[in-house]
Amino acid sequence: MASFQDNLDKAESYLARFRNDGVSNHIDGQSVPAASGKTFETISPVDQSKLADVAHGGAEDIDRAAKAAKAAFGAWRDMEGGERKKILHKVADAIEARAEEIALVECMDTGQAFRFMSKAALRGAANFRFFADRAPSARDGQSLKAPGQINITTRTPIGPVGLITPWNTPFMLSTWKIAPALAAGCTIVHKPAEFSPLTARLLVEIAEDAGLPKGVWNTVNGFGEDAGKALTEHPHIKAIGFVGESRTGQMILGQGAATLKRVHFELGGKNPVVVFADADLDRAADAALFMIYSLNGERCTSSSRLLIEDSVHDEFVAKLAERAARIKVGHPLDPATVIGPLIHPSHEEKVRSYFDIAQEEGATIATGGEKITDGDLANGCYVRPTLFTNARASMRIAQEEIFGPVLTAIPFADETEALELANGVDYGLAGYVWTHDMTRALRFTEKMDAGMIWVNSQNVRHLPAPFGGMKDSGIGRDGGDYSFEFYMETKNIALATDDRPIPRLDQE
Repeated sequence: MASFQDNLDKAESYLARFRNDGVSNHIDGQSVPAASGKTFETISPVDQSKLADVAHGGAEDIDRAAKAAKAAFGAWRDMEGGERKKILHKVADAIEARAEEIALVECMDTGQAFRFMSKAALRGAANFRFFADRAPSARDGQSLKAPGQINITTRTPIGPVGLITPWNTPFMLSTWKIAPALAAGCTIVHKPAEFSPLTARLLVEIAEDAGLPKGVWNTVNGFGEDAGKALTEHPHIKAIGFVGESRTGQMILGQGAATLKRVHFELGGKNPVVVFADADLDRAADAALFMIYSLNGERCTSSSRLLIEDSVHDEFVAKLAERAARIKVGHPLDPATVIGPLIHPSHEEKVRSYFDIAQEEGATIATGGEKITDGDLANGCYVRPTLFTNARASMRIAQEEIFGPVLTAIPFADETEALELANGVDYGLAGYVWTHDMTRALRFTEKMDAGMIWVNSQNVRHLPAPFGGMKDSGIGRDGGDYSFEFYMETKNIALATDDRPIPRLDQE
């Protein structure tokens, strides 16, 4: 593994292009500034230093990108699926070839630790390979027989789509949306998150260098109130895939109503990890720590609520607090770092506000609950891994998505109370259940309000499986054929196989 200094030196060499040239939009195969000429700064959460000037796209840029996507749609739609497969595999090859560059840039842009981001590009490549292999069969349907009739179903790509992706692990999460859209035969307009725009620029560059036709993939940087709004309202865009906050999803739903946009939302979560006394408590502790403190806690599927059975609560929580306090917080390019800086000063402020809220509500901060203000980390957005105890389900720390390395522990007396606590939030994205009683596991998960549940495991993503939530956590599912259901229209053709009686309306 490369040393900290090696990572720093390489990261600086990769970042030099952005510092010198900025981050442009990419429309119809061309790197272009915003039509207005405006830019905004993106900073590194490591020390709040400027990384680049970024094109500040708006309605005019979105309009140009949408028109390019529409113009390119026919040829991309009609390309034989096997040819799209070849191109998407070349994209995956090119991602793998630049995996180090992607990882180091992403670390400096987002604050995510290198130990996790070193694999993010490879996972992105895997997403492209998975959907590339399904491109030839994307349009396949069924043959449904009826008396005197055969129904044949097929699927066609819906058209140009808008994809709005988040600032947490932006490279990998962008590939989750982009790869199936392209495999289905759609063209895209991509609006990356304004906090982390760098690897989106790398990604579209990689794709076109690998042979993706111009105009199939367009990228416009900007903010939700201008570029995002213009994208969700544009008549050429037939669907919007969005990953982000639930409140933003509500706005997008309203903005797309006039043009009857199809939407796919992966939104927030306040996910429970439910630990029963009969579980393997050591493994449950490992999983609970991993799912809240890896990726800086900035993940939609984080296990941010620990629901623990009374009889083992005190001992379990004490061990968690002691272990959480030992987790290394540091520079994201240090291979030993587990938790890096939070994405942006404004997000750091939001996360830190819950430290005061917890104490005002009567909870205890068992560990953490503070910003790091000394040494080499003083200028960055660093907070210590935090555990709240003596919490109640009604507290804001138990109801609201904090989206940081912050865990709230709540005891329960029995299975009934555990289920009430697990379901007692507005969200329903993910859940984790730890028990050796498989009958209880089946009974409990059947009643949980969550789109995804892992039993005796952390989050292990299986690409053919559905990914998504219910309640305020989203609409629709990613993964496997579920993605194609969003990016494609299903068409039915009914063929008569005999001379069916046809009513005559002009006879008595």
